Amino acid sequence: MNNMDNAPQSSRRISGVKRFLSGISTMANSPWGGSGDGGKDDKGGKPGGDSGPRNPWLQPVEDRGSRDRKPRGPSALDELLKRGRGSGGGGGGFGVNLPPMPSAKLWSWALVAFLALWIAFSSFHVVPPEKEGVVTSLGSYSRTVGPGVKFTLPSPIERIQMEDVRQIRTMPIGTPSAADENFVLTRDQSIIDLAYEVRWTIRDPELYIFQLADPDGTIREVAESSMRATIANFTLVQAIGPGRVEIEAQVQTRMQQLLDRYRAGVSIQGIAIRQADPPQEVDDAFKEVTAAQQKRESDINLARAYEQQVLERARGDTAAFDKIYEQYKLAPGVTRQRLYYETMENVLSNVDKTIVEPRGATTFLPLSELQRRTAPPPAATTKGGQ
Repeated sequence: MNNMDNAPQSSRRISGVKRFLSGISTMANSPWGGSGDGGKDDKGGKPGGDSGPRNPWLQPVEDRGSRDRKPRGPSALDELLKRGRGSGGGGGGFGVNLPPMPSAKLWSWALVAFLALWIAFSSFHVVPPEKEGVVTSLGSYSRTVGPGVKFTLPSPIERIQMEDVRQIRTMPIGTPSAADENFVLTRDQSIIDLAYEVRWTIRDPELYIFQLADPDGTIREVAESSMRATIANFTLVQAIGPGRVEIEAQVQTRMQQLLDRYRAGVSIQGIAIRQADPPQEVDDAFKEVTAAQQKRESDINLARAYEQQVLERARGDTAAFDKIYEQYKLAPGVTRQRLYYETMENVLSNVDKTIVEPRGATTFLPLSELQRRTAPPPAATTKGGQ
């Protein structure tokens, strides 16, 4: 039994040794391993016929067993890189033929053409008749040029910014709608909703560009403050009706003074009030008040007109009496008789009876009755008019 048990164990040991030896032989044939001999030479291999671990990228050395070994040639990696770089100046890498590189003369001509175009497009400027150009040198103000063809240093050394100095610009403040209300307080503590426009132009482009950070915003704020300060000196009735023209003139003057103090470089051309109404909440009551005020003004105007008529009639009567008095002083009797006749004529002009005083004549003549008889009938007259 003992001999039978030892036989399988020995066979297993022999098979394990064989596997170990086969593994060593495999490592010897591997590009990274060598034989089992000891000692390494100066190239990384072992002395003798079989060398140790070697570089797989190096080509094999002929007659490795001889002592007079030839120097190794370039490795496979060096050959690959060499082919990638190309053998000549005009060849491309990795087997691709690239076009030849341009010469230095061609590069110089291309640079000259680029500089010429850069100078032409950034140095010559055409300023329209309605504009003026502000030239800056390295970001700071240099000069202001008028219309025409102008020359500056190439960008970014000098730049030019054009501004239209003849265009009348309009800035609306407030809109005639309930969505955007602009309430202003009047002198009599009333509130009105104002919508107006500011018309302005650029007077000095240099100041307009460099003096104020936000010129449009500054003009809007100055317009609002000037309008509020002016409306505060007018009543509600004046602001809505007869005082609009005066308000616009005062706002324009006030705005120009403030903007000149700020050195804004703009000129205010005019103010136009588009809407001046009370708030929507009191609109009905305000209309009634306005209607009553208009009626009062109408009655006052009628009374003044009648007053003027009476005064003119009295002045005329006084002038006529003065003339009659002058004649009366010269001939009292004749003047007295003439006044009597004129007075009786005025009194009896509306009487339809005629009285004749001389003797032997009929004292009463129905002249009015005769006139009625001789006159055409009213019906005939009416039919004839139709």
